[in-house]
Amino acid sequence: MLNYLNYSESALKEKGAFWTAKEITQQPDAWLETSKIVDANNEQLSAWLKPLLAKNNLRIILTGAGTSAYIGDTLAPHLTKENKRQFESISTTNIVSNPDLYLVKEIPTLMVSYGRSGSSPESIATIDLANQIIDECYHLIITCNPEGVLSLRCAQEANAFVLLMPLRTHDQSFAMTSSFSSMYVATLCVFAPAAQQLEEVARIAKHLLTDHVTEIQRQATSSVSRLIFLGSGCLKGIAQEASLKCLELTSGQVPSFFESPLGFRHGPKTLVNEDTEIIIFMSQAGYTSGYEKDLLVELNANNKARNLLALDIEALGGRASLSDVWAGLPYVVYCQMMAFYKSVNLGISPDNPSPSGEVNRVVKGVNIYPFVKDSSAA
Repeated sequence: MLNYLNYSESALKEKGAFWTAKEITQQPDAWLETSKIVDANNEQLSAWLKPLLAKNNLRIILTGAGTSAYIGDTLAPHLTKENKRQFESISTTNIVSNPDLYLVKEIPTLMVSYGRSGSSPESIATIDLANQIIDECYHLIITCNPEGVLSLRCAQEANAFVLLMPLRTHDQSFAMTSSFSSMYVATLCVFAPAAQQLEEVARIAKHLLTDHVTEIQRQATSSVSRLIFLGSGCLKGIAQEASLKCLELTSGQVPSFFESPLGFRHGPKTLVNEDTEIIIFMSQAGYTSGYEKDLLVELNANNKARNLLALDIEALGGRASLSDVWAGLPYVVYCQMMAFYKSVNLGISPDNPSPSGEVNRVVKGVNIYPFVKDSSAA
């Protein structure tokens, strides 16, 4: 009998939690499989990318909606640093509603588009708008669904390259878990590979999924009315994704928020009350962690929040030499597990936390309008 996150397969199916538990648990192996897929495509992908990256004025945009957008939010600072060229994160939801604010006709652009299903209306519209507005536009599609619209439409286009993730990462559950982290890993393997760091985070995540399960399950029983996730630099994107996972899997019953540790003092700190849990993702960079430690001292002195947790990669069994962008992967697995248990504790189905259909696995109800530039607009 299979067992995921301390539950048998039959118990998970009874709770409507099987797919979420399975997809959280499969992540370390899926990351290593993703790396092999990138390696297998390396020659063809490098040949396609090389002339693009040779353009000094090439603009690189990482784009997606919701969780897929947070991949870009997390990775863009790290990729900019490692490649010594600017990577931007702009969500498809922003591009579709205001294409003339984000797409520049005269600048050659590489758009890296993320999609679990590859069929959300904003993802498709963003490709169309970019091709319509930008004179010289290229598309790297990173998706989990070979049958999605993005994959099928772009596979034969000369200005596009489709990189398919392991099929099992096309998550069947409502919330994106292994799809998020695998597309994240694929992007790092393409633009800033670090094989040793990947192997290390896979090891740490496996350790979390075996030796820390009961601890996280117990933590999730804490009755709090709100959750706050804080992270600096790349880890702010991880905080945003952790916040969304808790909102999604608890169907909004546990409101959650995110900020940077420094930004938290500028107003959002007023959220803290005696029913608040605060989780800080500790940076591995000594300079940055000084600001986080200062906030920890302050919050402890205030003694207002019910729970205050500083997640540190070394405490999870990792090395201090791990960079923040890679440390974010075990951090997000930790928070996925916590959100899963909170959902189960509330009697909500993690696989389908919104059965009434207010929100859906693939977004519905989005009208896409033809774009005609308004010459009178400022």
